[in-house]
Amino acid sequence: MSQQLKVPATYMRGGTSKGVFFRLQDLPASCQQPGPARDKLFMRVIGSPDPYSAHIDGMGGATSSTSKCVILAKSSVPEHDVDYLYGQVSIDKAFVDWSGNCGNLSTAAGAFAIHAGLVDPSRIPENGVCMVRIWQANIHKTIIAHVPVSNGQVQETGDFELDGVTFPAAEIVLEFMDPSDDGEDGGSMFPTGNLVDELDVADEVVKGGKLKATLITAGIPTVFVNAQDIGYTGTELREAINTDPAALARFEAIRIAGALRMGLIKTPEEAATRQHTPKVAFVAPATNYVSSSGKTVNADDIDLVVRALSMGKLHHAMMGTAAVAIGTAAAIPGTLVNLAAGGEAREAVRFGHPSGTLRVGAAAGQVDGQWRVTKAIMSRSARILMEGFVRVPADTF
Repeated sequence: MSQQLKVPATYMRGGTSKGVFFRLQDLPASCQQPGPARDKLFMRVIGSPDPYSAHIDGMGGATSSTSKCVILAKSSVPEHDVDYLYGQVSIDKAFVDWSGNCGNLSTAAGAFAIHAGLVDPSRIPENGVCMVRIWQANIHKTIIAHVPVSNGQVQETGDFELDGVTFPAAEIVLEFMDPSDDGEDGGSMFPTGNLVDELDVADEVVKGGKLKATLITAGIPTVFVNAQDIGYTGTELREAINTDPAALARFEAIRIAGALRMGLIKTPEEAATRQHTPKVAFVAPATNYVSSSGKTVNADDIDLVVRALSMGKLHHAMMGTAAVAIGTAAAIPGTLVNLAAGGEAREAVRFGHPSGTLRVGAAAGQVDGQWRVTKAIMSRSARILMEGFVRVPADTF
């Protein structure tokens, strides 16, 4: 029987997600290039595919928020510090989705870049804030992470509280630069050219087979629909959706219809190997509700409520990239997100999600008749949970 390999790795929380972080140079030689060997390594690290959906034999947590791997390297792009590549590992199927970014782990990418010695020491202050310039290699976008530094090291502890994360930590401000397209073809952030489209779906999804949707590619490709149109209030918690197989099937049908209309896939069958994108989210006007922690969220404290699905399940909080899409869509009058928030022009929005609230800033404007957003901003936190080696059987790849 083969022995186990030891691969240097760091287990980190970033925002409301967790992932296993690697330096490119620390990966086995055959895994330093994209391909089957790298995918097999990451699946074995996480513990996938797992028919039990438990990830007992791996580092994953059997949710989309905790089945993630990240590779960082010194940047190949001028004026950037690091290249950041993100892999979303499927829980019960044998594949890694490389089609998008994780906004939450973008926070940890900035901190890990400093921890791992990938940022020029001359750019790291003894005390203050280090601006880490990240090239997001999945979607070819720039992210700026403003990472607090104390005594030349990343400051991880602090009093910044993030709904969906149990304990406070140090605040890291993220700037998503020019998030107006998905980076795949440089197209408009509204792939159809419309602020609101009408999707063709089965009668089982919505009576009459027509569903209004805002299709946007800011942050991450996202399909927004009105909660009321699909029989929800927008205040649902995970259990209400994730324990209902019929509901999950309807959401997947909406996601597939949106992906086809956005041109992300050519046939419905392709959606099975592109689970990470697009996301599907449903919105409603602000209302009082009780979050998953038991805390009451007051309508007066938010602009709207949003629920989003990731990898086929309702997310326990909000994906960072989906938050960018929410902030961007809210800034553009006429989108379903903007209308749910009251229909006014705005440069920031605070929305309610299952775990609490989140504020995202985004400034939108029209250039040559096309809507563009130059920057989206939000605050998250990150910290190292464990570091050392992850072990996998030598015959994994």
